[in-house]
Amino acid sequence: MDRLKDKVAVVTGAANGIGRAISERFAAEGAWVLVVDIEEDAGRKVVEGIQAKGGRASFARGDVSKREDVRRAVEMAAAQSGRIDVLCNNAAYLAPDFHAALESTDEEWRKCIDVALMGTHYFTQATLPYMIAQKAGSIVNVVSIQAMEGMMTSVAYTATKAALLGYTMSVCYDYGLDNVRINSLCPGPIQTRIAEGPEDPHYHWQCDQTTLGRVGYPEEVAWAALFLASDESSYVTGVTLPVDGGWTASSARKRM
Repeated sequence: MDRLKDKVAVVTGAANGIGRAISERFAAEGAWVLVVDIEEDAGRKVVEGIQAKGGRASFARGDVSKREDVRRAVEMAAAQSGRIDVLCNNAAYLAPDFHAALESTDEEWRKCIDVALMGTHYFTQATLPYMIAQKAGSIVNVVSIQAMEGMMTSVAYTATKAALLGYTMSVCYDYGLDNVRINSLCPGPIQTRIAEGPEDPHYHWQCDQTTLGRVGYPEEVAWAALFLASDESSYVTGVTLPVDGGWTASSARKRM
């Protein structure tokens, strides 16, 4: 359980769901984890849970779309040992309702871009100097299979996530010689607090899109994030890794 022993990791959007599972897995594998989120109570509970199991973590309240919040969080992480070994950009804007192009609003476009795309950029930009100086670092961008395939009535979210794939490949190209690795992790349907349950027709539709015939769980995404964060993936950079139960492998798609 020491795959990230003594590494310093930063996880954004870490108070719930996938971000929480990644934070807990990183800590269980020996990392000191900075849990970053705008939800203070939930974020602190994540830290308390990690510490109760003997792990090391701290909480930083931060809006990833604000440079000052990002700077403060990164400095807090770097104060541990002067290093930042792992950055997991997980924060995203999830609206109660997204829309198709005709109905999409400036607000949902702006929030998707500011949080998912610019938030990823701000944290990457603030973290890179540490990774370049230490000639080592792993950045994991939690994207979505919606970046790889079309999806109904979510044009702002889908377009923003697709942009993250391009961002990942560009950073990979520019900083590979500094031994900084950056990869995209693309979850499929994952059972989180905001996901539909078995009583919802959309839940069963999602299951039907996968070759495994089920939705996934945050912990299953966390195991993949651990691989990309750890030295086990030392020759892996610039990849897009779906964690989707075979959704993107299947040629048959059932419309709702």
